[in-house]
Amino acid sequence: MSGHGPSLRLDKYLWFVRLAPNRSSAQALAERGIVRLNGRRIERAHAPVRIGDLITFPHANVIRVIRVEKLPDRRGPAAEAQLCYSAITPGQIVDDAGG
Repeated sequence: MSGHGPSLRLDKYLWFVRLAPNRSSAQALAERGIVRLNGRRIERAHAPVRIGDLITFPHANVIRVIRVEKLPDRRGPAAEAQLCYSAITPGQIVDDAGG
């Protein structure tokens, strides 16, 4: 959770590690204000992601928390993408009421 060192845009990171199906949906997710980076709400796709950062976001019907382990150079195969983050929480079910 350092403010220095190499970084990658949040939308590119989510797309590269296959947590978003395409870059435009990753960008929309980041700009809706429902993603947290190190506990702070993010409303911009160009927010810098660094190794060690924690990203919290809704994914399907769960809330996921991941730690950035590596900054990928490309959108590679799923096995490669999964090496770029580690799951911190197994996820919590989100009910239809938004909670």
